[in-house]
Amino acid sequence: MLDDRAKVLLKALVERYIADGQPVGSRTLSRASGLELSPATIRNVMADLEELGLIVSPHTSAGRVPTAKGYRLFVDTMLTVQKGELPALQLMPEQPQKVIANAAHLLSSLSQFVGVVMAPRRASVFRHIEFLRLSERRLLVIIVSPDGDVQNRVIFTEVDYTSSQLVEAANFLNANYSGLAMEQVRERLKGEVERLRGEIADLMQAAVSAGTEAMSQSQEEVVFSGERNLLSVSDFSSDMDNLRRAFDLFEQKTQILRLLDISSRAEGVRIFIGGESHVVPFEELSVVSAPYEVDGQVVGTLGVIGPTRMAYDRMIQIVDITSKLVSNALSHRK
Repeated sequence: MLDDRAKVLLKALVERYIADGQPVGSRTLSRASGLELSPATIRNVMADLEELGLIVSPHTSAGRVPTAKGYRLFVDTMLTVQKGELPALQLMPEQPQKVIANAAHLLSSLSQFVGVVMAPRRASVFRHIEFLRLSERRLLVIIVSPDGDVQNRVIFTEVDYTSSQLVEAANFLNANYSGLAMEQVRERLKGEVERLRGEIADLMQAAVSAGTEAMSQSQEEVVFSGERNLLSVSDFSSDMDNLRRAFDLFEQKTQILRLLDISSRAEGVRIFIGGESHVVPFEELSVVSAPYEVDGQVVGTLGVIGPTRMAYDRMIQIVDITSKLVSNALSHRK
């Protein structure tokens, strides 16, 4: 437990370090805190904070910097978020993939760090399907999703289908199965074998297999924007190992996916500070995230990834507002 004096000094130290990026000395801390304390008293309090693991003294400086534990205490108990500091923002209701890409770019441009969005998980439902004959035994399958996304797949068949057979197969699928997931269509087709001529049934099964593959591959699980912003962040640009580890994290995506999945089960904004858990893999990185909804149901998560020395109050605003914009854009899309 910290007394009020220690809390004021820790808050002032974290805010000053976030603003300047330089270790904070006792003289600077005295001015920043507004407390009329002697340098000796401030040094004693800082020694206590260091013993508690909330701050640390870099070996090259007499000043102190916050640890992940210090940032966590600051974020949980001392942070105040001012409303209305961001410009008026808007995301247009469009195809989901475009909304997701635009949201990642918006998060990146506002934060000057990395924007990340976990795309909504959705079933491979089709609205319309067509066949186009490319050459003998070679067809193009065109699948349109309810969102208007179009996926194309080339399939090779054992039979050289006529144009009328291709129209017959497409009409049957569109009339009987439009709006269903490809997996459901596959199961129902098994019971239709006797109704359909053998070669037409084979074509439909091949089309469903191609459609399932195309639509699953079209769903990009995580979208990043602004990775290059980290090159201008001194916390990373001065340490190539940190930078390399950050880019490895973006490339592998697995840990980010796990973190965003955890965030999707929370209400509102969550902050993950590096080094405090296995979710964020190293000390110099923090993630501010929030879930977003479609028609009242949580379907994904978005956030900002940057250095632990970030303006958390501003990041909370950016992430909170963007999650609401994405929810509105996806829910109101015609």
